Amino acid sequence: MKKLRKRLWLLMLPVCLAAPLAGAQDGRPAPLPEEEMRVEKASAPDGNRLYVSDFAFHHMVDGRLHIVDGKAGRYLGMVNTSFGGLTTVAPDGKAIYVATTYYTRLYRGQRADVVEIHDPQTFALLAEIDIPARRAQSATYRSLLAPSADGRFLYVQNATPATSVTVVDLQQRKFVSEIQTPGCWSIQTWAQGHRFSAICGDGRLLTVTLDDNGQPVSRERSEAFFDPDKDPIYIHPEVVGDERYFVSYNANLYRVRLAGDKPTFTPPVSLLTARDRKEAWVPGGMQVMALHRNSNTLFVNMHDKGEEGSHKFPSKEIWAFDLGTLKRTARIPSNQASSIVASQGAEPLLYSLNVERGEIDVRAIGKKGYPKLRTIPRVGDTAVFMEVN
Repeated sequence: MKKLRKRLWLLMLPVCLAAPLAGAQDGRPAPLPEEEMRVEKASAPDGNRLYVSDFAFHHMVDGRLHIVDGKAGRYLGMVNTSFGGLTTVAPDGKAIYVATTYYTRLYRGQRADVVEIHDPQTFALLAEIDIPARRAQSATYRSLLAPSADGRFLYVQNATPATSVTVVDLQQRKFVSEIQTPGCWSIQTWAQGHRFSAICGDGRLLTVTLDDNGQPVSRERSEAFFDPDKDPIYIHPEVVGDERYFVSYNANLYRVRLAGDKPTFTPPVSLLTARDRKEAWVPGGMQVMALHRNSNTLFVNMHDKGEEGSHKFPSKEIWAFDLGTLKRTARIPSNQASSIVASQGAEPLLYSLNVERGEIDVRAIGKKGYPKLRTIPRVGDTAVFMEVN
């Protein structure tokens, strides 16, 4: 009899347990209304929109371009740049360009190189243009992907490892030519016409002129303007009109004018004092210079105890120079930045990126001491370069 009662109790147990649950369900609030998914448009660029290129070193097939409101320190969105994607923004801020590579098996298989055009407010893909599978798979140095001065063409650096430049017609949205640039690297666009120069391994410039169809019509090599064995230069320049400024590993500043019939050069000037040389101060990093045009101020990443091979070391200080006199006007503490960029608008800011931590310090330009306003934390996995628009 006891065993029978026990069995009856066990059979009733699920009913007893279920009863309270049924009652609780009756007392629940009504379901929330279904949400409508939509894409919110970012506000138009205000001069302090940051485009931060993330090489994603630990998963390189999945690179990203992070878009950040630099003034507010607010994250706006992301564009995928796939494997070693090169990025840049149209001069008028109305398009984001990405030159990248896709493989059929993610990291292997058939290779497809494309130029993508993205909307700068929704970050959506607007167009995709097939290009030869030869573009440089590289960190996105500024001079490896560049639009022509009038925005008609987009120039893409190639490396197989032979060097050449792919020309894309942005109006017709198609590949139009490939220009061989043997022994020369980077794309230095001229402010007038369809023309670019490339820095050659012997210290000269190769200048290529294109016709209105993007086909080469002339190629000329200049005299040597630097010694690559004794004083190599960074290919990241700062631009003022027709003039480009390059800094060397030994802290010499070179001025190159891309105008007229051919490039012209000004003898280099050292940025160092005798004491600086004694302490072995040299530039370092990836994006080593930034220029604020209205104040004519050039910022340079610097570290002491420099030696052979330290040209990519992060900065200990950021030095400010009057570009007219080349006199140092400030020594700004650095967050061990590898890359710096300056905005040009009504509220100009200096951004310095610590690659290891993914942190961006934001400082006010035009105020004494360049006070730090904020730190933007953890932007990307391996963020390396910045562009501001």
